[in-house]
Amino acid sequence: MHSKSFLLFVASLLYVLPFSEKPIDREAFATEATEYSWNQFRGPTADGKSHSPNLPIGWNETTGIRWKTPVSGKAWSSPVVSGNTIWLSNATKDGRRLSLLAVNAKTGMIRKDITVFEIEDPMFCHPFNSYASPTPVVEDGCLYVHYGSAGTACIDTATDVITWTRQDLPCDHHRGPGSSPIVFEDKLFLTFDGFDQQYVIALDAKTGKTIWRTDRSIHYGSDDGDFKKAYCTPTIVTHNNRTQLVSPAAVATVAYDPDNGEELWTVYHGGFNAAARPLYSHGLVVICTAQGDRLLAVRPDGTGDITDENVVWKFGKSAPTRPSQSVVADQLYMVSDTGIFSCIDIETGKVRWSERHSGRYSASLIESGGRLYACDEDGTCIVFKANPQFFEIVSENKLNDGCMASPAVFGDDLLIRTKSHLYRISSVSL
Repeated sequence: MHSKSFLLFVASLLYVLPFSEKPIDREAFATEATEYSWNQFRGPTADGKSHSPNLPIGWNETTGIRWKTPVSGKAWSSPVVSGNTIWLSNATKDGRRLSLLAVNAKTGMIRKDITVFEIEDPMFCHPFNSYASPTPVVEDGCLYVHYGSAGTACIDTATDVITWTRQDLPCDHHRGPGSSPIVFEDKLFLTFDGFDQQYVIALDAKTGKTIWRTDRSIHYGSDDGDFKKAYCTPTIVTHNNRTQLVSPAAVATVAYDPDNGEELWTVYHGGFNAAARPLYSHGLVVICTAQGDRLLAVRPDGTGDITDENVVWKFGKSAPTRPSQSVVADQLYMVSDTGIFSCIDIETGKVRWSERHSGRYSASLIESGGRLYACDEDGTCIVFKANPQFFEIVSENKLNDGCMASPAVFGDDLLIRTKSHLYRISSVSL
């Protein structure tokens, strides 16, 4: 346990360092290494699954907190990890300064606050959203941070130097950005499903140059751009030796060839404004649509419009629009935006159980050792067992502020970004 004087010293630094862009000696903040890194939205396997089975199950503001760091601004992006640094994209509430925080994983001290873009006239952003909602992705010593059409940048994680930027990718998000970037085979994939334009683009991850751009060919059934918006993050899927970029949009989901952007298949499901990331398990892609069919499982094979042939099941009740689901064994677990927890058989769509608890949810589930973690918008995190028989709560944990961002993992610890702070939560005696 730290001495009281040292804690006061650290606390004083936390309020100073976030506004400094001067580099700090890395050796002064050396910390433990991690065997793997939570490098993107929903972690290295893109499905919320933690490699550690030992994440903490009980905490509050006075128990289990390794450190707590205040974070200014307004941003709903999730933390990502590179070595001993936790990265957070950030923004001022008015969207004029878009930034990136580098946080020491051992101490919680913000060692650098990088101004990535300064925006003279930001687009409108709905109060429920933020100007920094997309989660960065780290790959091969580079961090890619994305603020929608306001800009995308690559940062060298060894030097904290910005190596390239793009601010020439147009899109009227109308309500603010949401889709996170992903990396696959040296390509950075960005999704723009806006009011005016809807397209997917692949950039060279090293240079930022465009490799391909494919406009959506979806028949939206409306000329109103408000019904063409979506906020989904795509997922790379390999099914029957065919690699696909599965990219949900308004009204339909399209799979693209990641090499050249050619459309492979399309499934129509209706809906718009979806945000949950698709899952691939048991040979099925699980897609959350916000409205329309709401939740469906699709066999990701065939070409063209596969709606009639490849939709295996649909689930229309209590499906989420924002929190992504998790698969454990043969079951799909989820929590709706309004706090209805459900378990369904992933192969058949049969409901095993569904129970209303409480809370409002935007953060996606994470799974550790057969337990699932659901953080709500008001400060409560429900830990429950992956039990197909009934809803079994392990613990209810309360922090002072709520979560819009999904949790992340560092070793055996949880990283929780609330609306005002970043926490490292541990089950180790502190």
